[in-house]
Amino acid sequence: MPLYPETSPYDAGFLDTGDGNRIYYEQLGSPEGKPALGVHGGPGAGAPKRPLRSWDPERYRVIRFDQRNCGRSTPHASDPAADMSLNTTQHLIDDMERLREHLGIEKWLLNGASWGSTLALAYAQQHPERVTEIILQAVTTTRRSEIDWLYRGAGRFHPEAWDRFREGVPEGERDGDLVAAYARLMENPDRKVREKAAVDWLAWEDAVTSSEPHTPAGMYSDQEVDAQVAFVRICAHYFSNGAWLEEGQLLRDAHRLAGIPGVLIHGRHDMGCPPQTAWELAKAWPGARLHISEDSGHIGSESMVQVAWNAIEEFKNRR
Repeated sequence: MPLYPETSPYDAGFLDTGDGNRIYYEQLGSPEGKPALGVHGGPGAGAPKRPLRSWDPERYRVIRFDQRNCGRSTPHASDPAADMSLNTTQHLIDDMERLREHLGIEKWLLNGASWGSTLALAYAQQHPERVTEIILQAVTTTRRSEIDWLYRGAGRFHPEAWDRFREGVPEGERDGDLVAAYARLMENPDRKVREKAAVDWLAWEDAVTSSEPHTPAGMYSDQEVDAQVAFVRICAHYFSNGAWLEEGQLLRDAHRLAGIPGVLIHGRHDMGCPPQTAWELAKAWPGARLHISEDSGHIGSESMVQVAWNAIEEFKNRR
């Protein structure tokens, strides 16, 4: 797979949302190229900071942004004063639409992974007329059933790690909703309580991916403390609220994507997001193509990167 020369941003700035939030964004490639928006995962992971290599810098105008309260966007969720009531799926959809208008873009390709696939789908179903194509990896729709699998069901494969995750919340809450219990811990005024909860949560995330192919050790916990606290605070906030989506909403409304070409790329061994959701979405979305990578987990592999690169190359020539 040939990679393009490293491309750094030619433009960067902050988008004022009008409610106290400022969204960091940057543009890479050609100002005259086909617009493509990167939708990062997490929620709360922040946009990648590495140079662009997979997108033809002469044919694409790639936009990356940090979703509310993470990465370089402000206020940062590591600050307890950051108002999380202003961070919901609808807020993020509105931010994406506001960013599109701010940059003078009529339509754009969406590229999302993990949580980013949920957000890309939610945006596209509200604004299908603004989307040219969609490329999704590690597909999830953030149904409550999917959240329950990740933070409870997967414990069948890692019982010792799940016990430690469970013991991270107060004793009286260990038989209830663990995600909601962690969300409460992440709002505790004591910084040490928030930091410990973040460490315990990320240790569980690492355990879930530990048996997957091509996954480096400490994939989630290997970040500085403020980023850990922000990531877990935002994740727990979203997942304890079911991402403010009706159960099954994104599958139910997949028909709204008719006419939008889609490529779904998923690892067979994805422990956090089993392939069932990607399969269901492919059946419900007219025009979607599903690629199951037999050597991949949630984090991906060279084979998944190759399929994504093929889709990027295919779509750059599509009007």
